[in-house]
Amino acid sequence: MFGYINMMRRFYAQMAARRSGVIINIIGAAGQNPDSAYIAGSTGNASLMAFTCAMGGTAPRDNLRVLGINPGPVQTERLITLMKTRAESQFGDAEKWTELMKPMAFGRAAKPEEIGWMAAFLASDLSAYTTGTIVTIDGGGSSRRSAL
Repeated sequence: MFGYINMMRRFYAQMAARRSGVIINIIGAAGQNPDSAYIAGSTGNASLMAFTCAMGGTAPRDNLRVLGINPGPVQTERLITLMKTRAESQFGDAEKWTELMKPMAFGRAAKPEEIGWMAAFLASDLSAYTTGTIVTIDGGGSSRRSAL
């Protein structure tokens, strides 16, 4: 969390001096949808969401914008490695990791480029009035509730 804060302090000051710039924090959906198995991460993400929104709310006075993106599961090497470990444990075959993706929205995790495309859009002039908000890209996961 403090890595984000310290980095923003440095870059925000430089951008404010030139009165131009956009900061997009890539955070994590666990801040919006806390997970008891991921308490430290959920807490850190929630703090970064609040920090991003607060900074984004005052950024227009410096002609800047500050936003966040909360990705849910993204098909990175890290996720694939985790899924292979789970598949080995659950099915006895690491190569069956894609079976674990089937219950996800659209039967898959987000593609890294889908997160990148949103970041590019938010940083662009097409989204020039957007600041102080968080966009969650999790296939609707934060909006789904399981039955008890």
